[in-house]
Amino acid sequence: MPYLVAVTLLWAFSFSLIGVYLAGSVDSYFSVVSRVFLATLLFLPFLSWRQPPRLALGIMACGALQLGVMYLFYYQSFLLLSVPEVLIFTVLTPIYVTLIYDLLHQRFNPGYLLTAALAVLGALVIRFNGLSQDYWLGFAVVQGANLCFALGQVGYKVLLERYQPVAPQHKLFGYFYLGALAIAVPAWWWLGTPVYPSTNLQWGILLWLGVGASGLGYFLWNKGATLVNAGALAIMNNALVPAGLVVNLLIWNRDADLLRLSLGGAILLASLALNQWWLKPQALVTASATKLTKP
Repeated sequence: MPYLVAVTLLWAFSFSLIGVYLAGSVDSYFSVVSRVFLATLLFLPFLSWRQPPRLALGIMACGALQLGVMYLFYYQSFLLLSVPEVLIFTVLTPIYVTLIYDLLHQRFNPGYLLTAALAVLGALVIRFNGLSQDYWLGFAVVQGANLCFALGQVGYKVLLERYQPVAPQHKLFGYFYLGALAIAVPAWWWLGTPVYPSTNLQWGILLWLGVGASGLGYFLWNKGATLVNAGALAIMNNALVPAGLVVNLLIWNRDADLLRLSLGGAILLASLALNQWWLKPQALVTASATKLTKP
């Protein structure tokens, strides 16, 4: 859980940095490829090449989805929606996380879905007001990003659960970025336009987003995902919404309803407490009982 909390605070700034300084001023495909390239450079020196091909290809597929394809949707959404709207429309990610995780394990846990639904309710309470004219298209684009983000992190969690690799995760995560790069480079080549950063501030933001938010952020987030249950992972996905709104309000002076923010945050905390104090102990008891009944 500490990894997920730390990355939530780290990523809280990314929404506003992209929406305020990059969207509409820097080609979105160039932004994507630069972030992925910098993150790849950060982890490539640690990469262990002697891994089972299925594990390596699986991690690459997770990176292609969670980072490569997700970013293509994500950056386009800022051309259609405001920063608060993008944040609002991420509230469905926990539902995708829980349902995908249960689907991969061929089971359905209504408790996880309940905690995710509470998280969705909390995020919706925070800011549900007037939407832009591009609402429907923007909503669809953000949902594409949400689905890819959920598929990638759940896939990575399941892969490591199944293969139990001996190598530490920082020696495997280079495959994740190589998979993302395999999507980002062709997309930039075919769809990008020559609109590059024009100020040192924009270059600095891209550098920070590549090394910090993408490089360290995704590694720590996915590592944290392997250490918690699906319910906690789903809830922490939605913790990005209030965190991003708080940063947007305090630094960039966006209008926000503080009462809604407080109420929604309280509901999110309640859903996290429900998961930690009720579902997690239940899962441990079930796992122990399963071990005892095995021949």
